[in-house]
Amino acid sequence: MPRYYPESKVEISGFSAKHYDILLNIITLGMYGNFIKNAVKEMKIESDDKILDLGAGTGRNACLMGQYLSGKGEILGLEISEQMIKQFENKTQNIPNIKLLRQRIDKPFMLEQSFDKVFISFVIHGFPQQVRAEIIGNAFNALRPAGEFIILDFNEFVLNETPLLFRIPFKAVECPYAFDFVERDWKQILRSSGFDAFEEHYFLKNYVRLLIAKKKE
Repeated sequence: MPRYYPESKVEISGFSAKHYDILLNIITLGMYGNFIKNAVKEMKIESDDKILDLGAGTGRNACLMGQYLSGKGEILGLEISEQMIKQFENKTQNIPNIKLLRQRIDKPFMLEQSFDKVFISFVIHGFPQQVRAEIIGNAFNALRPAGEFIILDFNEFVLNETPLLFRIPFKAVECPYAFDFVERDWKQILRSSGFDAFEEHYFLKNYVRLLIAKKKE
């Protein structure tokens, strides 16, 4: 699969994509499982919610969200990586209300239904700012009025003012797009894109944030 953004670290393939969940557990010293469970809990998913999962990856997050849904709730994941798609389909093959669509999230698209929640987890930071604007626009268009756009990603901070023990590995692992992402005012960006009524939850010593924004009615 071609890399659309060569500097990005969110477009992964090969060994890293095939073993993504295992590698994530190793990198976080086993903390990722509890962290993502707690983050999903803070989403306050209703049993009949319709959820759009942007950059759905291996399906790990979708399965966690699906535990809160009844038979009336639905999750639609969007993903383009063939290796991720295979893992998503394997994880969700026996869960009828979780579906997957092969679809780029960085280009405009329209779906037949509207959603109560649009979720994106550690994906949006890996794109240039003009592309992030496209993703936000897609989320806005996919949501019903008063629906929630939920971003789980790095919090805002001045990178050069963070402790060396965080700054050095962050710069080693992440890409220039991420360096730009953490220093932007995301509530203001979302406010100017048609969202308000923000709610925030912080994790991992406040370096990670679950930001919930409602689409204006």
